[in-house]
Amino acid sequence: MSDLPASPLALYIHIPWCVRKCPYCDFNSHQPKTPINEAAYVQALIHDLDVEHELTGNRELQSIFLGGGTPSLFSADSVGDILNAVNQRYTFANNTEITLEANPGTFEQEKFNGFRSAGVNRLSIGIQSFNPTALQRLGRIHSDAEARSAIATAKRAGFDNINLDLMFALPEQTLSEAIADVQSACDYEVSHISHYQLTLEANTLFYKRPPVLPESELMWDMQEACQQLLAKNHYQQYEVSAYSQQRPCAHNLNYWHFGDYLGIGAGAHGKLGEPEQQRIQRRWKRRQPQDYMQHALKGEALSGESTLNKEELVFEFLMNALRLPEGVATSLFTQTTGLTRLDLDAACAHIDKELISIDDAGIKTTAMGFRFLNSVLEKLL
Repeated sequence: MSDLPASPLALYIHIPWCVRKCPYCDFNSHQPKTPINEAAYVQALIHDLDVEHELTGNRELQSIFLGGGTPSLFSADSVGDILNAVNQRYTFANNTEITLEANPGTFEQEKFNGFRSAGVNRLSIGIQSFNPTALQRLGRIHSDAEARSAIATAKRAGFDNINLDLMFALPEQTLSEAIADVQSACDYEVSHISHYQLTLEANTLFYKRPPVLPESELMWDMQEACQQLLAKNHYQQYEVSAYSQQRPCAHNLNYWHFGDYLGIGAGAHGKLGEPEQQRIQRRWKRRQPQDYMQHALKGEALSGESTLNKEELVFEFLMNALRLPEGVATSLFTQTTGLTRLDLDAACAHIDKELISIDDAGIKTTAMGFRFLNSVLEKLL
């Protein structure tokens, strides 16, 4: 028997449909051509969950995240059926965080009251911008008024743990517009703000037909000004793009601490570790919703799986852990990978000490390394 403690376990549930595909989005999301058969998809998820449960047994769930796509397109009854099925198969930890992603334009008071009653206790709202022109350029279906209404609706439903997703470096965006978006988010005094730079991802419309984006120097100015404003409003940066008022996202922290997670739903990914064997297994599901549903009902949702080799294991651990400005305990490396401190030192030996710090207590980037994190990670490859 190994004396290495089991990693925390989280569950990701993918809902793959959106009202319309955004031109910058590279997630596995689909615009439905016919009405969504929610009941059929829920049954597929439950069959998928049964297969995953055989791999993990009765390990305690630390968090659940319903992502997409746009999970808020589903009814509260469907979300309740999904969470009830999970609860019948797994023990929930105390204060298990259960997040649902929602987009403005899908908000109805009764529905969100129902989500709250079903067990959802955290909302992540895809605002992206409060500027009407920016929303149009991004191809969003909601208006600035609907964005503000969504936050009010969530609060009336009793949600006190709310994340707002914002992007900056938007097409033709000015510095003052980027700052105004962050100030609007801060004014709502939500518990969490995610602040991302818009990037042009392959297989998106923006990649094929690039919009006019701010110059790199202006992007830096936007990032620094917005970070200062978030700090002024008591939002602590605890990850590259995540800012919190004492309530960081437990589900995402599990990723960054290299914990285990299950993934069910079309295109969902999962990771299970066996550190005593120095083994990490990744599993992913069929991407196309109809194909997924047909095969999941037969216990065949899995599309593929792989085992990380030693070099991949070290890189993936560091790729996640170094996203945290405070870093992680050095002991977490052995706990989650089964490898030794010598393996960690060897992987980082050729990285300038001005960029990364390793000692018996922990591993983290320096302030300069955190600012140029992509360059640090490139040196690990």
